[in-house]
Parts: sequence; C-alpha cells; structure tokens
Amino acid sequence: MRVMLRARLDTQASNEAIKDGTLAKIVESMIERLKPEAAYFGPGEGGRHCTFVFDMQDSSQLPSIAEPLFQELGAEFEVQPVMTAEDLKKGLAAWQAQS
Repeated sequence: MRVMLRARLDTQASNEAIKDGTLAKIVESMIERLKPEAAYFGPGEGGRHCTFVFDMQDSSQLPSIAEPLFQELGAEFEVQPVMTAEDLKKGLAAWQAQS
C-alpha cells in the first residue's frame, strides 16, 4: 500500500545529529530501505520535516521505520495511506460499478 510518512524532527536532537553526521546516515538508510517514490525535506510547524512516499508491504515494517526517527531524532510522525490521481480514478470507478 502506498503511504506517506511525515515526520517532525526534534530541533535539539536533529541539531546534534547534523553536527555528528548521524542525520545524513539515518536519511540515507531510510532511503535505501524504503525506496521511496518521493522524499522531501524542509521546514514546517516550527521545525525540520521530512516526508517520504513509499510502498509499505506490511504493517510489521513500522517499528524498523519508526525507531530510528524516535530514538535518534526525537521525531513525531504519522503514516497515512495515499493515492495518486490514477489510483483515485480507479477506486471511484470500482465504487461506481458497485452502486
């Protein structure tokens, strides 16, 4: 299932992670593991944010995704299912066919 993960990194923890090189390693590791179709980084809600859109095969992946963000960066994050415009069109057509 295509999901979007959006994380707000703790400023103090991410400052330290930038200084010691941990942030770059965590981001590289996440990109290697998730193979996201999109990855974005920037400010938001008064802090640093990262957003990844990727295919989550199984909910059992959540701990391996979440723990580096929690433990190393003090992040708050959410994961939600998302669709492309093509997915929405397909879903609406299926729904209409049932009605």
